[in-house]
Amino acid sequence: MSKLPKNHKFIDLSDYGRPVARIIANSLKKTSITPVQVTVWFIISGLIAIACMLIGYYWAAAFFLILKSVLDAADGELARIKKTPSYTGRYFDSIADIILNFFIFLALWQLTNSSLIYALLAFIGVQLQGTLYNYYYVILRNRFNGDTTSRVFEDKTPIALKGENQRNVNFLFTLYKLLYGVFDKIIYFLDKKAIEGKPFYNWFMTAVSTFGLGFQLLIISVMLVLGLAEFIIPFFIGYTAMIIVFIGIRKVF
Repeated sequence: MSKLPKNHKFIDLSDYGRPVARIIANSLKKTSITPVQVTVWFIISGLIAIACMLIGYYWAAAFFLILKSVLDAADGELARIKKTPSYTGRYFDSIADIILNFFIFLALWQLTNSSLIYALLAFIGVQLQGTLYNYYYVILRNRFNGDTTSRVFEDKTPIALKGENQRNVNFLFTLYKLLYGVFDKIIYFLDKKAIEGKPFYNWFMTAVSTFGLGFQLLIISVMLVLGLAEFIIPFFIGYTAMIIVFIGIRKVF
């Protein structure tokens, strides 16, 4: 199942790992491996990347960050192929992402002369960027009958889907709200009327996709292998200003 109908598909710069993710998902179609298990694989890949960063193996760190991004797409692909969408997988995936992001920026703080405050600001900036992208993307997916496992407003615990446990959904949703709630509220405050406006242009969504986690990890990987680790934290702090730019463009067009 595609996330969006053909007329509203756009070039997602953060989704470069999708072709490989589909290959992985198709290879697992007839196995007993579940999407949640693939999520565990990307957690392991992310942890290996962080360890490689801390010991100075930047090429290896870049490889495992990109692999993490590919596996992050593969779990959703496997869920669609097996027709087993779940809120358990949706929230577990997002919780894993934010925790790994936090430790990635702690690792960058350790590697550079940046202050801990700047590292935390960069982490917050990355989360706000990703939240804006996901906010717009989920609006499109819900408006045009695409994949609706993700909701525009995560304001109440969803009813467990077939094959998953309601208790697990309740726990993961509570943890998700604890970790993401403040970011969701900030972005909604900045652009409350996005859900009521005209459909977003494809070129606009392509531009906003630079806020996607996959693209963020790609930027970190490239800067690491180019010996620019000390510029990663300042870059993401500065790039956060593009949130206001994108919201302004959205309102104009």
